[in-house]
Amino acid sequence: MSKTIQHSATICIGECGTLVGQLAYAKSGLRENSSFAYSQQWLQSVDRFSVSPDLDLIEGHQYHKAATGTDSVFHLGIADTEPDGWGCRLIARDHAKRRKRLRDEGREQSYEPLTEWDYLVGVDDVSRVGALRLRDEHGHFLRTIEGHERATPPILELALMLGASHAVERRTETEADLRYLRGRGTSLGGLRPKCSIIDDDGHLAIGKFPSVTDERSVTRGEVLALHLALAAGINAAQARIIVTDDSPIAVIRRFDRANNGSRIPYLSAASMLQARRDEERAYTEIAQRIISICAEPKHELAELWRRIVFNLLITNVDDHLHNHGFLHVANGQWSLAPAFDLNPFPDKDQELKTWLTEETGPVSSITEVVRVADHFWLEPAQALRILGEVYSAVKKWRTVAMSAAVGMESRDLIDFAPAFEHRQLKMAASILNR
Repeated sequence: MSKTIQHSATICIGECGTLVGQLAYAKSGLRENSSFAYSQQWLQSVDRFSVSPDLDLIEGHQYHKAATGTDSVFHLGIADTEPDGWGCRLIARDHAKRRKRLRDEGREQSYEPLTEWDYLVGVDDVSRVGALRLRDEHGHFLRTIEGHERATPPILELALMLGASHAVERRTETEADLRYLRGRGTSLGGLRPKCSIIDDDGHLAIGKFPSVTDERSVTRGEVLALHLALAAGINAAQARIIVTDDSPIAVIRRFDRANNGSRIPYLSAASMLQARRDEERAYTEIAQRIISICAEPKHELAELWRRIVFNLLITNVDDHLHNHGFLHVANGQWSLAPAFDLNPFPDKDQELKTWLTEETGPVSSITEVVRVADHFWLEPAQALRILGEVYSAVKKWRTVAMSAAVGMESRDLIDFAPAFEHRQLKMAASILNR
């Protein structure tokens, strides 16, 4: 008979921990599900809003189970706070190390296999994405770092985090390495090694490390892309390179935290579209969602189209829906989050992961992007102006790459040139010169 595992937590929001509702989780054999119920306090609050597109503002329990084997057992807004690929890797590796120690001590039976609940609560509360927070029955926020350890290290500890992360990649990590990374290594952004840090000005940031398998300077490439995005008129995350132990680390400011440290509610575009992870979705679908949820849809639509042009011209082909997001403004209205996870891929063709429209399929032609500009409420003259601004910024990529802020060298320019100098850039120039 399958053993039933049950857990529950209170869902709160913001630094003050305003009560939102109650989350429950159950697992019996291979079956997993969760439920969520809003509190009366939240439903009656003048500040209330739906914290997830699949959670209506109604009384009672709302149930959820994973649509596919790759989707989350939790409602979308809660799933957005789960650890990313790197974070899951750390949690799983830490679990395996602890289990081995207990096996050596003859106590393995006391250590249960990991569940989706374990991954959800394995993220440190300080760095959990967005504004949603989990609190246990004792009133403790999940996850709180044990003892008197500092939850999020200062930027001065980047070298320690880098060494521990590389040990994990090489599979030579110790329990001490994993204890140091626990919670700190789970934050916004994909499969690559990273950590949460407190920047010099006290603001929460992400430190992204070079991987031991890198064949080019990926971290400098991301910082280059973010600087080019700003030059192209895109609202993008602030980033810089810090060199530690001869390794260039990308330090990227968290945009889901205000300058005073307060938390800003965040939802991925995947959650906004209620998209399964195995679905092909289109930018025009994001555009339709913008029209219905954003306070300034015309501005946001132009921004989204500008990002499509930019992604194509820098060969950022990892533009899936979890690499687009929204920040809550007020009264249930949202705005596009700053652009993040922008990475030039010199070894890939210029074809984006998210489709252009449901009819045209993948974004692979700047001509087609210009042709559908009206889907984003742009007049032809506006579209050409934006194309010109993005083109001018991308054309200067070598100058920005060699600047002190990015710090690339001549060999890096050779590595990254195919991402910036290609047929689509020439086509953009042809369109602008007609």
